[in-house]
Parts: sequence; structure tokens; C-alpha cells
Amino acid sequence: MDTSLRRRLVLVLIAGILLLAAVAVGIYGLLAGPGTPAPAASGPSVTVPPGPAPTITATPSDDGLPGVPATANAERFAREVATALFTWDTGSGYGPLDYTTVLLDVADPTGTERNGLASDIAAYLPNAEAWAGLRGYATRQELSIESVTVPAAWVDALAQARPGQLLPGTITYTVDGTRHREGVWNGQPVASERPVSFTVFVVCAPSFDTCHLLRLSQLDNPLR
Repeated sequence: MDTSLRRRLVLVLIAGILLLAAVAVGIYGLLAGPGTPAPAASGPSVTVPPGPAPTITATPSDDGLPGVPATANAERFAREVATALFTWDTGSGYGPLDYTTVLLDVADPTGTERNGLASDIAAYLPNAEAWAGLRGYATRQELSIESVTVPAAWVDALAQARPGQLLPGTITYTVDGTRHREGVWNGQPVASERPVSFTVFVVCAPSFDTCHLLRLSQLDNPLR
């Protein structure tokens, strides 16, 4: 089987593997779509009390948003992706699409997974309306990572795959951590935090010189 054809089979194979894993661990539809995230994941009420917001404007930095560093180390790449996914600042002058682009820049270079990945990322970020509300409170977010592990369900699923069905170097990591948000309410700093978990699907060497992002699980619905 030539390389281009095998790459086109990545999405189909991953979907099939995850379906097998879903039977075992109850995560059916992991890659079928991002689903609807819990309100706590992106709603402005998580960070600040309800009420009128002050008007705060910002201009994007001339330096641009930092990209995900290139690396051939799969675990390091998963950590960098997780950090980029949860790190944003409504006062930076950038919007959700700008932060999405940072992750799409390291997506599967064949383009097979790009549309699905864009949908996955959108489920993690506040939508435009929520972003505008959060910007009024100068809300920013970051992630503290507590563990990055290869889920047993993925190992079991790979054991059932036939040789050549999956791009060499494809692996998943489940990330557990705490999401932190900070902002300003009536001139006073406010903050909130909540535990989060999710799975990052990546492909590295020998298929590519550096790692690339394939897909993301639903937030708080990871492979275990």
C-alpha cells in the first residue's frame, strides 16, 4: 500500500479503533464529533459573577501568538499541545480563531484530520459571544498539567489492529490537570479553577520528522 493511500486510511482506522475502545470504557463517539461541552468549560459565569462588564479593549501584539514548538518527542508534543489548547488571554487582542490557528498549524499535514480537529478545538474554546463577555473582565486562562499517560484502552485497541493499518508513530496521551482562570471584577482580581482531562491523538516519527496533532477527545471524556 502506498504512503498516500495509507494516510487516507488514518481517520477510518482511528475511528474504528476508538469504537472498539468505546465498548470497553464507555466513550462511544469520541472522534465522531466534539459534542456539547459542559457550561463550566467555557461560560463566563465560571470566572466572574453576573453583571455589567466594563469596556476593555486590546490590540494584538506585533510578535503574534507563540506556536507549538516542533519536536519529535511524542509526550513532549502532547504537553505542548495541551498547554496551547488551554492558554489564552482575552486581553491580548486575539480571538478564538487565532488560538485555533496555532493548533491547526501543527495538524496532520495530509489534511485528513484538519476539519475534524478544528471542530474538536472549537469545543474547548469560548465561542465569540462568550469571548466578548470574558474580555470585559480581562479573563485569561492557563493549564497546570498533573499527568500525561498512554491510556490502556489505546494500547488494547492497537493490539487488535493489523500491521500497516495505522501510520507508524501514531500514539495517544491522556492529560490530567487543572484549568485556571483569572480576571477582574469591580476592580478586584477574581479566580477560579477546575480539574480537566482529555486525550490528545498525535503522529510522530517514523511517519514524519516532527510530531503532528490528529484529533482531541471530548473534554472530560478521555481514553483511560
